[in-house]
Amino acid sequence: MKVTLLGDSIRLMGYGPLVPECLGDDFEVFQLETNGRYAKHTFRDLYDFRNDIAGSRIIYWNNGHWDACDLFGDGPFTSEEDYVKDMLRLSDLLLSRYEKVIFSTTPPVKEDSAIFSNERVVRYNNLIVPLLKEKGIIIDDLYTLVASNIDAYVRDSDKVHLTEAGGQACAEHIADCIRRVADSMDAVGTSDAGTSSNYEWYHEKQD
Repeated sequence: MKVTLLGDSIRLMGYGPLVPECLGDDFEVFQLETNGRYAKHTFRDLYDFRNDIAGSRIIYWNNGHWDACDLFGDGPFTSEEDYVKDMLRLSDLLLSRYEKVIFSTTPPVKEDSAIFSNERVVRYNNLIVPLLKEKGIIIDDLYTLVASNIDAYVRDSDKVHLTEAGGQACAEHIADCIRRVADSMDAVGTSDAGTSSNYEWYHEKQD
């Protein structure tokens, strides 16, 4: 089964390189060798890399840190209103082309970051997650996973990117999520593509 990983440098520098090995030979994994940055950037990537992504049945996707960061002290890079608008447009495109879409919540940062803030991370997560769930997108809660051991999982050097241990923990978690969603597709067929039932099923299994 072909899977595409989309998103920012949390993917590129963290879990992305490790997910293919965690998934094993039953999965073909495509991901960009560039940073998807903010939601509008990832939207453009869907055009530029459309031929590479073609044939994917599952999309695993994150955008949030770039949108929520405050680079110059004048407010978030992407306003809340524009973040919601961009993410919903992106989600509609993904849902129209691929059978299952999984969105990862934006993970926490270390509090002494100069441009990132957990208050904004949580606010942006809370803004978009309910709207994506309504559309049938599966939500994978990386925020809670990383927060459970943030000292070990997030780098001291930049306060945002994953450490080696954090990348490995996230990769194993993501691979398990993707594998369970794939198994559910094989079990029930694809007639339920776009529903949120697999999100509930996955998290019940995790309890």
